[in-house]
Amino acid sequence: MREFSEFEKIINIKFKNLDILKEAFTHRSYLNENPSWHLDHNERLEFLGDAVLELAVTEFLFSRFPNKPEGELTSFRAALVNANMLGEISQGINVNDYLLLSRGEAKDVGRARQYILANTFEALIGAIHVDRGYAVANDFISRFVFPKLDKVLAKKLFRDPKSLFQEKAQDIVGVTPTYSVVKEWGPDHNKHFIVGVFLGSELISEGEGPSKQEAQAKAAELALEKKNWD
Repeated sequence: MREFSEFEKIINIKFKNLDILKEAFTHRSYLNENPSWHLDHNERLEFLGDAVLELAVTEFLFSRFPNKPEGELTSFRAALVNANMLGEISQGINVNDYLLLSRGEAKDVGRARQYILANTFEALIGAIHVDRGYAVANDFISRFVFPKLDKVLAKKLFRDPKSLFQEKAQDIVGVTPTYSVVKEWGPDHNKHFIVGVFLGSELISEGEGPSKQEAQAKAAELALEKKNWD
């Protein structure tokens, strides 16, 4: 196991209780193989961190764009806190190197790992909030999340891919896209879905996600790329 004191240096935050940081990195699967592990899994911290992140980002956008309507701010926020963005930020601060996973989960480095990284990032925010308070958590978010706004705006990542694909499909080929679940698996607390997006009977692309909504959005995003409509 890596020394979590090294991770403290990466994020420049010293924890009062290092166990809280370790808990943030403890995936549920790790406990199945390590029942003697003295800490809980990270889902409660993730629940808290999700709320702290949303508040911090909302305050930031509210101040940054005093003339933007609620709808646009909501789109900006969604682009800043989605699994893709949080997974990318996590990789940038080496979260992956400290994950406590089962051997099976550790072998899966595909899309599922991206969601684990995103969830762990939220748990990390929760841990910082519990151990050091909101001000330190907000500072952490300001250092690692807020700078991504420039990318969101430059690449128009705030666009809803489903709405955009529907608009393009209706304008270009006169067809409204439909979505269908191709496959789903996993227990209720860790579901995964593969959803296909169709134009008529033609399957354009498939997207994967922990909810039908996220899988649909990913399918639409890939369909835009495939059709060169993005």
